[in-house]
Amino acid sequence: MSSPEQLDNNQEAKVESIEASSEQLEKAKDDIEKQAELSERDADAAAERAKSEALESAAKIETDNNKAEKQPKSTSRRGPISKRQKNDSFKRTMKQVQSELPLAKRVFSKVIHNKTVEKVSDVVGSTVARPNAVLSGAVSAFILTLAVYIVAKTIGYRLSGFETIAAFIVGWTIGILYDYLRILITGKKS
Repeated sequence: MSSPEQLDNNQEAKVESIEASSEQLEKAKDDIEKQAELSERDADAAAERAKSEALESAAKIETDNNKAEKQPKSTSRRGPISKRQKNDSFKRTMKQVQSELPLAKRVFSKVIHNKTVEKVSDVVGSTVARPNAVLSGAVSAFILTLAVYIVAKTIGYRLSGFETIAAFIVGWTIGILYDYLRILITGKKS
C-alpha cells in the first residue's frame, strides 16, 4: 500500500496540473479575444501591403525577362553541333571526371585519352582487331592446336611452339574475311 506521504505528493501534483491547465485556458481565451479585436482597418492594411509586394515582385520579374530577351542567348543554338563544340564538351567532361580519380588512374586516363592514342586505337579496332576476327582466331587456335597436339603425341613428333600462332593467324584471317564479306553483302557495319 501507499504511504500517507506518497498520497500527499500525488494530490499536490494533481492540484498543480489543474492550476496549470486553468492558466493555459485563460491564456488561450485572451489570445482569441485579441484576435477578435483586430479591426477591419488592420486587415485592409495587411491586404494592401501584400498587394503592393506582389506588384513589386511582378514588376521585377518583368524587367528581368525584358533584359533576358534583349541579351543574345548563347545557350540556344540552331543547327548541328560543331566539331569545336564537341571537343570543348569532351575536354570539360574529361577534366571533371579525371579530377575525381586517384593519381595513378588519372595519369592512365590521360595517356589513354590522348588524341593520338585514341586515333590509333580506333584504326586498329576497325581494321586489325575486329571482334569477330579475334574471336575466330582464338577459337581456331584452340581447336587446331589441340588437334595438332593430339596427332603429334600419337605419332611421337615434337612440337615447335609456332603451331598456336599459325592456328590463330588462320582463324583471324577467316574472321576478317567473314566480316568484310558480310559488310559487302549487307552493307551494315554492325
